[in-house]
Amino acid sequence: MRMLVGMHPHQDGPLARLRRGHEDLVLDLLRKHGPLSRAELGQHSGLSRTTLSDIVAGLIETGAVVATAPGAAPRRRGRPVEALTLNPSAGQAIGIDFARRAVHVSAVNVAHEVIGSASEPHDPGLPWEERIALAERLVGTLADGALRLDALNAIGVGVVGPVEDAAAEPGSGPGTGPARPCRSADLPALLRKRFDAPVLLDNNTRLAALAEATWGAAAGGQDVLYLRLSHGVGGGLVVAGALHRGAYGLSGEFGHIAVESGDGRCSCGATGCLETVASVGAVLAAYRRAGGHADGLAALLGALEAGDPVALRTLEAAGTHIGTVLAAVCNAVGPGVIVLGGELAAAGPPLFEPVERALRAHIMPISRDRVDLRPAALGETGGALGGIALVLRESPLLSQYPARPG
Repeated sequence: MRMLVGMHPHQDGPLARLRRGHEDLVLDLLRKHGPLSRAELGQHSGLSRTTLSDIVAGLIETGAVVATAPGAAPRRRGRPVEALTLNPSAGQAIGIDFARRAVHVSAVNVAHEVIGSASEPHDPGLPWEERIALAERLVGTLADGALRLDALNAIGVGVVGPVEDAAAEPGSGPGTGPARPCRSADLPALLRKRFDAPVLLDNNTRLAALAEATWGAAAGGQDVLYLRLSHGVGGGLVVAGALHRGAYGLSGEFGHIAVESGDGRCSCGATGCLETVASVGAVLAAYRRAGGHADGLAALLGALEAGDPVALRTLEAAGTHIGTVLAAVCNAVGPGVIVLGGELAAAGPPLFEPVERALRAHIMPISRDRVDLRPAALGETGGALGGIALVLRESPLLSQYPARPG
């Protein structure tokens, strides 16, 4: 039985919220402690016997929890004590990240355990039908091929570019850059047909922000700003523990904030965007204009490690622009943590140090010691894991995950 979708009617009254809170508590205790008897659940939760009985009965009915037979032990008087545990075959969710040049997939079970991840690069012009087939093949390799697709609750999907809603065609909005739009078919419909599960769609960089706030560098953070420095520049905001999408799915387009002295033409059609000075391609071009020689990012990173002064000055300039833009965003939304990710973040201190200096120079003085800049922790799997986090947070039972860190 599917657990995440259609489990409860949409209710927001105080009694419904209280029940969901009790359900969350029981699930969280089983995740932390493993199998527990009803008596042990009562001790850990503090719920009355009547309330706990009602909550457990509902969770068993929906398939979220199973009652296991008592193990072999000396027989005692009275009724054998059964143990309650999370149902490992229920609540499975898949995350798929359709990046510009690769497909990344991950899966978790109802216990919030990652049971597999896989990735494969591809040509950026690969047709959508072939990308979907690649995703299906990668999903088939998860958990040594033992993933139960009939137990899927939902699939969280990340795509490049703005996404207004699940029916929107990914990559069809402004600022999508060179990604090929999905003109031939409705991506959610194709995925629903392939996997027979509901599909939740969002921008993959925004999902990476949610993943970093759920499992990564900002785990447990309620207000998180994520910036990805890759072949494009984008990001995401987690505000009060929830992913912020904006009115038209345009939140997190930090790469299209204008920077002082920027005059390069951006993929969005404007000039002077942060992306024109801080994307991988822009930084490589600046390095070459200054006399450096690098045929790709790996060569530039090698030059940085060798102490090449031209490479260091190039990263200093890019980092200063990045930190200035981050300060402006911080002054507007007030995050507690900034996470910096993407391929360019692999530059390490030569990038992070000028970012930090510019951030401290331009942020409001009262905020200087209250914002923590951190490197991303999840790497290329961030978008796929963010798709899973989106599924978990849409669930009536798991909507507050991970409010209580395990």
